Amino acid sequence: MTNDSDQTGPAHGDPARPCTHVPGDALSEADPTPGMTRRLASHTEGMWTGTVDTEPGTVSGWHHHGENETTIYIVSGVMRIESGPGGREVVEAGPGDFLRVPAGAVHRESNPTGDPARAVVVRCGSGEPTFNTDGPAPDA
Repeated sequence: MTNDSDQTGPAHGDPARPCTHVPGDALSEADPTPGMTRRLASHTEGMWTGTVDTEPGTVSGWHHHGENETTIYIVSGVMRIESGPGGREVVEAGPGDFLRVPAGAVHRESNPTGDPARAVVVRCGSGEPTFNTDGPAPDA
């Protein structure tokens, strides 16, 4: 029986390739959406990583992430996401929670509290990471 950690070759990358470090103060401004400040840590062919800050009471513009699946980890504050037909589906998360945004899902984020919100974002997929749109997915 073979352990995956013993595998080498293209499916498992280069075992000699070193890990890297991105200092928090080295993040750069990233693909803007009104009402949100994204900062990029790393963007490779298949993954985008960074942070998003949302000020108290702020509601972002409607957008989607193309072919990218997105996972959001809430570090501080509260994040609310509206999505689905007419934007009527609402999920809310706080510190320690995760949110998932499927590829192509039109949504907007908001911070319904009086405190700033910060989240770590990881997107897996390809193509541009953010597309701003005029509104939510239409009613069915």
